[in-house]
Amino acid sequence: MLEQEVKELIIDVLQLEDIEPADIDNAAPLFVDGLGLDSIDALELGVALQKRYGITLSADAEDTRQHFASVNALAKLIETQRKK
Repeated sequence: MLEQEVKELIIDVLQLEDIEPADIDNAAPLFVDGLGLDSIDALELGVALQKRYGITLSADAEDTRQHFASVNALAKLIETQRKK
């Protein structure tokens, strides 16, 4: 399941040692509330997503912010770009 892969990637890339994939709600915010990630985490995660899935992320901050809103949003972005 893609959402599971995304959760594992988040944990691996950001070295979230005390968190299991099951601890991350697919719909929960990744930044501020929820996991409490910051802009540096977003950059690291973005690079990892680009390498692993070959996706491109928009330079438009608002667009990118929406993609990084939750695990579900990231999975949807990956699925959309894979179909192209």
